Amino acid sequence: MKKDLVNPPSYRHDTVLPLPPEVTADAWAVDAACSGNPGQMEYQAIDLATGAQVFHFGPVFGTNNIGEFLAIVHALALMEQQGLHKTIYSDSYNAILWMTKKKCKTTLERNAQTERLYQIIARAEAWLRAHAVQVPVVKWETARWGEIPADFGRK
Repeated sequence: MKKDLVNPPSYRHDTVLPLPPEVTADAWAVDAACSGNPGQMEYQAIDLATGAQVFHFGPVFGTNNIGEFLAIVHALALMEQQGLHKTIYSDSYNAILWMTKKKCKTTLERNAQTERLYQIIARAEAWLRAHAVQVPVVKWETARWGEIPADFGRK
């Protein structure tokens, strides 16, 4: 069971969020939410130092795993564009694996409703093939640390 975190703990001066000691604040946390699966999906990134939302996308019809994957790639591309070198935290093992393999292994049916999302997935996969990942992408340990700060709070 995780300890209750104080916002922020007295020993942390690098963040406004309640982060565990082993989590770096020079990072972004990404997460996705989906109303139904498939359903209306959205994703976002939160800056762990400031608590500010870095980006938000959606909602579009998709799945949670697709949103988690796209959130990581969106964060990677934005960091490269802005010349940033921060850690990315994701609570999705599948999304991190897909990012590593440079392939979104979704089983979502491709049809008129999902075509726009499939085009976004193709663009993300192409970006991954064309760019080396320059920042650490780390699995957020929910069981130890609690919900990822980018969580939409809908559970």
